[in-house]
Amino acid sequence: MKRQRFLTILAIAGAACICLNACVDLDITPKNVVADEEVLSTEAGVNIYMARMYSLMPFEDFKYTAQWGFENNGWLNSTGIEGTGEAVNREGLSAAFTSERTAYWNKGFELIREANYLIENLPNYQENFGEELYSHYLGEAYYIRGMVFYTMAKRFGGIPLVTKVIPYPASTEEMEVPRSSEEETWDQILTDFDKAASLMMAKSPMEGYANKYVALAFKSEAMLYAGSVAKYNQEVSGRLTGLGRKTGVRVIGFDAATWKTASIRYFTESYKAAREVMQDGGYSLYKKRWAANDPEAQYQNMVDMFSDLSSPENIYVKQYIYPTTTHAFDAYNLPFTFRAPLSSGTCPTLDFIELFDGFDRYPDGSIRVTSGDQNTSGNYLMFDSPLDFFKDAEPRLRAYVIFPFDEFRNRQIEVRGGIYTGDTPIKPFFSNYGYNTADTRYQNLSIYNGSPKTLYLSPREGGSQEVVDYNGRQMRAAGEEGPFYDNGEATVTGLYLRKWLNTDPNAEGGEGKSAQPFVLMRYADVLLNAAESAVELELAGANSPDGSNLMQTATDAVNEIRERAGAVLLQGTLTSDINGRNVVRKERRKELAFEHKSKWDIRRWRVAHYEGRDGFWGETRDKNKFSNNENYRFRGLYPFFSTKTGKYFFDARFQWVASKTYGYTPLNYYFEIPGGEVAKSNVIDQQPNR
Repeated sequence: MKRQRFLTILAIAGAACICLNACVDLDITPKNVVADEEVLSTEAGVNIYMARMYSLMPFEDFKYTAQWGFENNGWLNSTGIEGTGEAVNREGLSAAFTSERTAYWNKGFELIREANYLIENLPNYQENFGEELYSHYLGEAYYIRGMVFYTMAKRFGGIPLVTKVIPYPASTEEMEVPRSSEEETWDQILTDFDKAASLMMAKSPMEGYANKYVALAFKSEAMLYAGSVAKYNQEVSGRLTGLGRKTGVRVIGFDAATWKTASIRYFTESYKAAREVMQDGGYSLYKKRWAANDPEAQYQNMVDMFSDLSSPENIYVKQYIYPTTTHAFDAYNLPFTFRAPLSSGTCPTLDFIELFDGFDRYPDGSIRVTSGDQNTSGNYLMFDSPLDFFKDAEPRLRAYVIFPFDEFRNRQIEVRGGIYTGDTPIKPFFSNYGYNTADTRYQNLSIYNGSPKTLYLSPREGGSQEVVDYNGRQMRAAGEEGPFYDNGEATVTGLYLRKWLNTDPNAEGGEGKSAQPFVLMRYADVLLNAAESAVELELAGANSPDGSNLMQTATDAVNEIRERAGAVLLQGTLTSDINGRNVVRKERRKELAFEHKSKWDIRRWRVAHYEGRDGFWGETRDKNKFSNNENYRFRGLYPFFSTKTGKYFFDARFQWVASKTYGYTPLNYYFEIPGGEVAKSNVIDQQPNR
């Protein structure tokens, strides 16, 4: 298990000399400089060096916000709001993942230098360590360098491959390292992960370190990304590739003559790494509370798994410790009545809900809310409680999302879109639920602002809510938890996030009061990596790297995850075609939601721009239902109460508190290189077409 600590330590530097006015012995190391022999010659010293490197690692966890980048604050952190379709937020933070405010460039090279320094200088003190520990230290350096290169390659494509310490001051020729091609970059990442895995111990030598299987797990993820880019860049209109203007190097994309061979090579390496973790790593899916045919136990099992540090599923974990090392995820993402000081930062969408089993569907596959063949026809379906709508939903979904009127921290989460006092049966509120009518909202309807008024909403929280007399009591239109149509601090989709939140009813709210761990890599990731790379190899007509049956491996991996999730198992073996590939993609979208994974998946699949958007959800959907050329939107699921029947009905409508629109073009699959770095360098190329 990986436990991350942030330590304040002295800067590491080589021995230096300084000029003074007085006569002094210049061979004396200044007191504010730590020499190599004081750090790299002992286990305690190397541990300090390692702590510094890990404190700089680009981990995407509670303190990472995609719109801002690695600024390590996370005070407004939410997950899945980057145009992935998992969730939306109030206006301001929700934005398509097309850039980061703070580019991961200079910070990356700072950490690469630390890793290179250890690789080059630790051999001078090899005799001070046992052979196994010495090798592990070097492996950690290669692993960290590989992780940084991988983090940068996902964002920029080809990068400067700095694999040795550049002395300073140095000549311009030594200091200037041009961007390598994208293929060379991914090859270097592969080399670094392989070197790390060959050197590292099977088990971490101390808490806070990685190990062989951590390196292999991230290798499998990185190579899956590389294989996807090599393959799917070719399917973007005009091929997504280009040469740097200064160097003529193919800084993004792959050559037409090499992409297929490269993609097969990377998918092969991803599969091999995942299989080694599966066979030899000793990990397994978390099932401590799981019981067959028991949805309640399966739900509770998946709630518990993200906070249980003893989980056999955990491969790599960022741990927080109260009160010294904390985060603010609860402070921003709790339901409205728990706000401390904010709330509802992550509001799951109906589009996300539709990925899951257990709902009645219209012929087009969308979730049914009326008796007709689409949500503009028939009458609304009526339910005694909003929870009845979700009674057959797979337990995994309930572990990730708080449904209206479900419990959280021993409190019922009372969510209403509004109250309807008109006659029944109730016809759909809108005649058109299409993309282009999203800005027509409930408060624009004549049943709300006309006469007679039969629809009651809530413009804001507290005592100013609209209320309706019902059975001798006053019922607030939006309940305790909203949505309030002019206030984004309650749910804006009718749903709240459950995953990652502290479930303790006695937990103290507030910024910096949370200490839940963040699981950066788990066994389910590895199973899905194996499944996807297996299908991709079959699609390419490639041989199994280890003689295993590729499609059986993929099927077993998906079914193992589905069984734990309480989902419907696959019947028969996955097919080696696009449909089989999409089954695996859809499973990734479900299982790894709200883990900073989906935003990278839809980028590497190249399905965020309009032409490729049919595969956005890991399944075929009518893209025109949620998008219009460059832009796209997501929907909420809103429960309304009928006073005439005493029952609830649901309306499926584009998110209406703040009608957020996202945009994405093929240009956005690569982030822009920081302009200052390009301007001051003769060899650093900007992205083509930028």
